[in-house]
Amino acid sequence: MRALFDGVRLAVRAIARNPLRASLTVLGILIGVAAVIIVTGLGTGVRAGIAGQIQSLGSNFVIIFPQSSQASGKKGSQGSGVRLSEDDGRAILRESTSVAAIAPVLRSAGQIVSGDRNWNTNIIGTTLPYFTVRDWKLARGAMWDEHDETVKSKVVILGSSVVKNLFGTEDPVGQTVRIGRYPYRVLGVLVSKGEAPFGGDQDDCVLMPIGGFRTRVTRTPPGFAGVLMASATSPDTTERAVTQMDAILRQRHRIDEDREPDFEIHSQKEFAEMQSQVFGLLTGLLIGVAAVSLVVGGIGVMNIMLVNVAERTREIGIRMAIGARGGDIRTQFLVEAVALALLGGLAGSLIGVVVVGGAAKVMGWSFPLDPMPFIVSIGVSGGIGIGFGFFPARRAAQLDPIEALRHE
Repeated sequence: MRALFDGVRLAVRAIARNPLRASLTVLGILIGVAAVIIVTGLGTGVRAGIAGQIQSLGSNFVIIFPQSSQASGKKGSQGSGVRLSEDDGRAILRESTSVAAIAPVLRSAGQIVSGDRNWNTNIIGTTLPYFTVRDWKLARGAMWDEHDETVKSKVVILGSSVVKNLFGTEDPVGQTVRIGRYPYRVLGVLVSKGEAPFGGDQDDCVLMPIGGFRTRVTRTPPGFAGVLMASATSPDTTERAVTQMDAILRQRHRIDEDREPDFEIHSQKEFAEMQSQVFGLLTGLLIGVAAVSLVVGGIGVMNIMLVNVAERTREIGIRMAIGARGGDIRTQFLVEAVALALLGGLAGSLIGVVVVGGAAKVMGWSFPLDPMPFIVSIGVSGGIGIGFGFFPARRAAQLDPIEALRHE
């Protein structure tokens, strides 16, 4: 223990004697550790943020797109095959045991006008189950009812971004807006959902009954559904719901099992798995780069320690002449190497925390810092100090005292 304490004292003295050299020595380790902390911190925060965006799509969300299917099996443009219909949605709800709700959705871009203000937004025609599928509540106001859908009432529900741009802080409920040539009464305002997982503002929308959409916004054949949005009965039944939907639609569209269907089904779980794969690959790549930086830093520590041994050969000879053993010399230089590595690890951790905290403020997301990366990074730094400092320490311990004393 005495040799260890002496080694620590001498290591601190040597580092303090050459602060610039020590700083440059630990730079590689500092960069590597900082990269690990930043990657894990930002990765965790971004992953949680995107997971929240995926969850905002709806409750056990499943979406069905129309897709062309030619005899050769080659796919054409989306929606150019057999159309999806409201009857398809009713058949799925009736025959599937794993689908809780389903809604047809038609979408178009258009101008909405209120007084002297106007805003270009997404206009969506749908039915009441859409709010269940998307798990979308009202911040204020009321929903339309089945009677409004039947008689194609001129009523709308606004997303929060539309309200902000058209009305500011004024309450829009009960007021009249105009879309095209027609006036619409505002029934309610939706709770904000924020950004969609793949970009775009989910709150920049106007919802209306699908019959009114077909009649006044974009004319389509009766019963036509651009896409079908559904909700499984639970997260555990989502895959079964997708299988049942596929079977029902194949039967209705007369498509054999060995042929490409004229529709595509995607679930919330697929989006989450895709996100997880992408972040896994990126995190692995960045941690690999950080590992290379740590190895380079370790080589720098070893080189500087070899230079230290060469510069302090006479000092080593004097210590051996007055009774220091080889183990004492080895401990001295090994402790110095570990101290340099740990210094780099601590500085890298501090820089990583500062960068992650700054990113959290700029992006407005929560980036929780897991203590495990800190523990691992400090442990790896100490391991690098031992691994790359052992050879110079052993070389110092094996010097011949007489030759060392003669060294100039």
